Amino acid sequence: MKQIGNLAIVCARRKDVTLRIEQGRVKVLLSGTYAPAAFSADWDDDETILSVIHELNFGRYTPKTI
Repeated sequence: MKQIGNLAIVCARRKDVTLRIEQGRVKVLLSGTYAPAAFSADWDDDETILSVIHELNFGRYTPKTI
């Protein structure tokens, strides 16, 4: 539950990411430059949410700079 706010900040900084919280689940949808991708976790699953944050910031879905 502690990491959901950090995820919201990461998602808010990116135009290609949509964050949805519904029915006890956090859903992150990516569009744009990348092939469509989605992540999903329980809203209080900090470990999984941290891994999504890491993917968005440093992993496969890091924004490319020109």
